[in-house]
Amino acid sequence: MSETDRNSTLPTDVSLLGLGAMGSALAAALLDADRSVTVWNRTAGRTTDLVARGAEAAASVREAVLASPVVIACLLKRASVEETLGPVAAELRGRTLVNVTTTTPSESRELASWAAERGIDYLDGAIMAVPAMIGSGAGQIFYSGSRAAYDALLPTLDVWAPSEFHGEDAGRASLVDLAMLSGMYQMFAGFVHGAAMVASMGMSAADFAARQAPFLAAMTEGLDGFAKVIDGGDYTVEGQQSLDFSDLTDIVRASEEEGVDPSPIAGVQALISRQIAAGHGSEGFARIYESLRSDA
Repeated sequence: MSETDRNSTLPTDVSLLGLGAMGSALAAALLDADRSVTVWNRTAGRTTDLVARGAEAAASVREAVLASPVVIACLLKRASVEETLGPVAAELRGRTLVNVTTTTPSESRELASWAAERGIDYLDGAIMAVPAMIGSGAGQIFYSGSRAAYDALLPTLDVWAPSEFHGEDAGRASLVDLAMLSGMYQMFAGFVHGAAMVASMGMSAADFAARQAPFLAAMTEGLDGFAKVIDGGDYTVEGQQSLDFSDLTDIVRASEEEGVDPSPIAGVQALISRQIAAGHGSEGFARIYESLRSDA
């Protein structure tokens, strides 16, 4: 029997490995969209609710892989992907593997190479959503790797969230994902740092958040302007706040005076200082991009 014939007789559309909060949400959304799903988890008890909703539970990874032409891995880290899939590489041959486990770009590329050497069609996915957003049309999921797999699976992928394809370099989806998360976590760290500063005067974090949230929302309207300057490469464009004017040492000192670790804001000041020292103090704040460039 050919691989095509064998796949046509398999009992479910998709097999999903890993039923943490995100994996369970992905499986539930597929079931809600009338896809047939086989699920596997290292802790078998996590399959109970999904089976009650119509999923098939596999007793082993091998059984799960053999159940469907498309295998989705939603595991903890790259090491868990290798540990889980390594022993069933032969069974994966001729199938499509969609890996939505968080990995670095180089790890995604290495997994794609591992898959290619074993005749596995590989698509890497990076989920920009929390579990509650899956299936709601909110959030987004980035993909890179096999274009053929992406095109064939798009109706299924869009069940979870709007999809974007970022090219056949399997590491690109991860790169965009982690870059976006970098901005988010640094914003959160800035909020926490500010909350620590005002705690010395008795202001609660909730009171500070009520002031900070609308301010940050308004400030994000400036991102397009920064992007245009960076893409244009001209940091002398009029209307920008200069690096000299953006000196943040007062914030650093205020943090220290209140007994708060200034490291979140001190890191930004270090980028500013580097550009000022290079003679660019009159240019716009966006020039700190040049301090961050990989070829700087």
